[in-house]
This record gives sequence, structure tokens and C-alpha cells, in this order.
Amino acid sequence: MKLRSKYRRLRHSLLTLCCFALVLAGCTQGSQSSIVEGKLNVVTSFYPIAFLTEQIGGEHVNTINLIPTGIEPHDWTPKSRDLHNASNAQLLLVNGAGFETWLDDFLKGLDSSSNVKTIEVSKGIPLIEADGSEHEHHEGEGDTSEHAHEHEHGSTDPHTWVSPKSALTMASNVKDALIQADSAHKGEYEANYKQLKSKIESVDKLYTEKLSSLKQREIVVSHHAFGYLCRDYGLTQHAIMGITPDAEPRAQDLVKLSKLVKEKGLKYVFFEELVSDQLANTLAGEAGVSTLVLNPLEGLTKQQSEQGDNYVTLMERNLQNLLVALQ
Repeated sequence: MKLRSKYRRLRHSLLTLCCFALVLAGCTQGSQSSIVEGKLNVVTSFYPIAFLTEQIGGEHVNTINLIPTGIEPHDWTPKSRDLHNASNAQLLLVNGAGFETWLDDFLKGLDSSSNVKTIEVSKGIPLIEADGSEHEHHEGEGDTSEHAHEHEHGSTDPHTWVSPKSALTMASNVKDALIQADSAHKGEYEANYKQLKSKIESVDKLYTEKLSSLKQREIVVSHHAFGYLCRDYGLTQHAIMGITPDAEPRAQDLVKLSKLVKEKGLKYVFFEELVSDQLANTLAGEAGVSTLVLNPLEGLTKQQSEQGDNYVTLMERNLQNLLVALQ
């Protein structure tokens, strides 16, 4: 009996130690995305903006990206920790154009004492409306939090960052926001921006040179995320789903797309890595073609993060896959 009692106490102690270790691990993970005193704290709404901020901000900026690696932005909802970080940050950088559908409620949930400034980094980019027309996103529209969520997600295509040309505008807006919030490090921000600008301009040049000579200009994609890429480089997208990847297509839509793939002589249907590829595979099987990845860069997979992939490398990979599909 004594031996059994001693065993129970030992087992209880081990269980307690394991739970304590898990709590410590959780605290450690959380501390990697927390406010850092002495730095410019910038909360970003999703990966592309986080990448631009990290590249331009360098050592002087603590970037806190709201959406974890491997999570599709449309599947994410804010937590209390996110509200705490944003309330205590100096900047909240969002895409705007209706992408952050949660932003209204998020801003209302910030501490009343918060001085965080919300900036739309898509300002200055002519936006594509659902009907294909363009809406000029004026310079002053990004300076207040009120406009960041005026557009309903679905009436405006918010996927500005998928085009390198638009990414250049977004990078400039990030640079300006950092300088305005922390003018003491203006020189470093401008130098970092210049280096990043050169990298994105190189990608833009490659897209222009490689795609301009191709006769085939049409692509079939998982969801309607490539409008800005297509506009800037003379392509046409046909999407299985709508502006959001959770907008289910009708059976007749898939039949029409299958017919289009065959009539246009397309060889591939593109899919994304952060959402299910089931519909893309179904369509490809029906049309008798293969599938390829075309990344809308809404976030990184865990594997991409571990491999050191980033906006530039993934946009280069997108170009390689476009060339395979269109040649």
C-alpha cells in the first residue's frame, strides 16, 4: 500500500511538472510576438505587410504579425492578445480595400487609452471593383482608420499585394509610416527601403520581360486573387471561387470552367497551399489537365517559413509556374 501511495504521489508530481513546462513553453512562444520597449512596435494585419515592415524597419522595429504562420487570413479571428498588442503599439498597418473584414470591431475593442495609428498601405493603388472597373484609392484615404474598412469585402478586389507593381507602392507607404512614427531613424528606413525596392523592381522586370511575349494569356485559379497581377502584366484570370476562397462555386460554374479549359487549350489549373485543393483537382480531372501552385501570398506555410521563403522568392516561383503553364 505504501509503495502504491508513493507511486501515486510520484505520478502526480510528474504530471504537475509536465503541465508547468507546457505553461512555460506557451509563455515563451507568446513573448516572441509581444510589445518590446525601446522599439517602434508595429502590428501588421497579415504576412505581406509584415514582410515589408520587417525589411524596411530592420533592427529598430518590432513587427507583430496578427495571423500565425500556416493560417489562411479568411479563417482567422482576433484574440484578446491581439487587441492588447495593437492597443500598445504605435502603428497598426492594414491592407485596406476591404481585406480586413474584422477591422471595425477590432478597432472598437482597443483600449480607450491607445494611441495606435491605423494606416492603409494600399493607398495610391487604383483598386479593381467586382465589376472590373477601377477605383482610385486616393492618397489621403490611408491616413485614418475610418476608411480602412469602407469597402465591403467582395465589392472590391483587395488582393493588391499579389502584383509586384502594387507591392512597390505598398512598400513606399510602409516606409513613410515608419518615418512619420520614428523620424530619428529616417536614414536607416530609407536605406532599407531602397534595398527592398530594388529587389521588388527586379521581380517586376522579370514578370514584364517573361510574360510579354507569351501568346497564351489566360489562367484558371482557385479564387479571384490575381486581378492586380493580371491587370499589370496583361493576363486574364478565371476563378473557381470568388474574391474569398470560401465562396463555393455552383456545379454549372465548374462545368463552364472545364469547357473553357478545353476550348482555350489550357494545360494547368492553379491551386493554393493554404486552402483545400479539392476543387482545383476536381476541375483538372474533369478537364484532363494537371495542377500547379500559384501563390496569392496571403501567408506562409510552416514549411516555407522554415525554408526561409519570403515575398520575393515566392513571387519568383509564381513566375516560374506561370511560364510552365502558359508556354
